Amino acid sequence: MKSKTLLAMLLFVGCVVTLPAQDKTRMTQLQERLSTLLQLADTATTDNRRYLASEQAVEVLEEALKQERSERWRWTLPQCASVLTSPDGRLRVFTWAVVADDGVYECFGAVQYYNDREEEYQYALLHDKSDDLINREESVLQADRWLGAIYQDIIQTTASGHTYYTLLGWCGVDNLTDRKVIEPVMIRGGAPQFGAPLFRRERNLRRIVLEYANDAMVHLAYEEQFVETVTRERVKVKGSNRYRTEDRKTVHKEKMIVFDEVEAQVPGMEGMFQYYVPSGTELAYAFVDGKWEQRQGAHGRLTDKKLNKPFEPLPKSAPAYKH
Repeated sequence: MKSKTLLAMLLFVGCVVTLPAQDKTRMTQLQERLSTLLQLADTATTDNRRYLASEQAVEVLEEALKQERSERWRWTLPQCASVLTSPDGRLRVFTWAVVADDGVYECFGAVQYYNDREEEYQYALLHDKSDDLINREESVLQADRWLGAIYQDIIQTTASGHTYYTLLGWCGVDNLTDRKVIEPVMIRGGAPQFGAPLFRRERNLRRIVLEYANDAMVHLAYEEQFVETVTRERVKVKGSNRYRTEDRKTVHKEKMIVFDEVEAQVPGMEGMFQYYVPSGTELAYAFVDGKWEQRQGAHGRLTDKKLNKPFEPLPKSAPAYKH
């Protein structure tokens, strides 16, 4: 009896993860075509060819997302593009960029998501409106009005029965500046919504935007790292009835978003992001009770470094998508 039950379960799982042969053939063709076009959008020698390839890539991706059961397809794309899928499989994000001859970046992509209202997977094409956005850290945005980025990680969190997604992304801006972003995403009203009030004690903050000099190295990652906590305790003075107050440091590890604070190199250059570099201070957010809460005393360091050794920041490298 148990063996029959196990066989039935295996057959069910096989049905869930397996596409019919005809669907596999078509999806394989579309993936190969999409990969070719993405590589052209990255390496073609003229603006016209790169943008034409990207526009065609959008069309091929859209056709792929219309295919039945496309949400189950395991994508393999060239390094110049990113495809991220949430652990629950309900959100998938495709992103890439085209770099013009003058060094200006424009991002493209799509979001495939599960619509609870319609009880089906749907998709929305992303349109980069970075240049038109005002109050970009406070705005709630839709797919047709998007702060372009190539996403490098997707974080799924839950609280009080609700599921939240947070994207970590990078994008070159132009020859002078780069940008990194912490972007909460929710599915609201049957459509993806970019930006959400998930930052504790920051009422109007919908996303974190770091813009900085394009030759600077800025760290942004979701990882288990060290947090140093300082508490004040009353300690009895040995050999007397007196007490004194001492600071006691404790260190623990926690999963969190760790990133560099950036600031203008010289006072008076605030808002001129080509002069922004890491300040030397690391900031961090941990997800607590449905909100990203800032962690004081967080240190992004190599995980094999003992705590009694001198602090050494994590090494930094340019994103794979940077030209």
